Amino acid sequence: MKLPGPDHPITITPNPRRVRVTAGDIVIAETSKALTLKEARYPAVQYVPREDTNMAVLERTDRVTHCPYKGDANYYSVKADGKTLDNAIWTYETPFPAMTEISGHLAFYPDKVKIEEVG
Repeated sequence: MKLPGPDHPITITPNPRRVRVTAGDIVIAETSKALTLKEARYPAVQYVPREDTNMAVLERTDRVTHCPYKGDANYYSVKADGKTLDNAIWTYETPFPAMTEISGHLAFYPDKVKIEEVG
């Protein structure tokens, strides 16, 4: 486990805007409680609370990856409109102590779904 610091900063802040995630015409998530995670030089990621996500269109996969700063990530595919978007979503269900804010949140690959800030 590594801790964020000057050589690898990670910040988590509430997004003041409403965030909507769609796959085609299907709204997967919409929330005014998204968290914006900025990590080092990576693009910012929106983490959406599970309770603001349509879990009925998600299917858990066997994929697991490890981040030395956040912990083990689990993945979901999106099944909507007769299509499957494999491993389009990741979540840290038991993140390392420095990242507990993202527990209970989902993140989405922008090349697989549309993520918009609205309103």
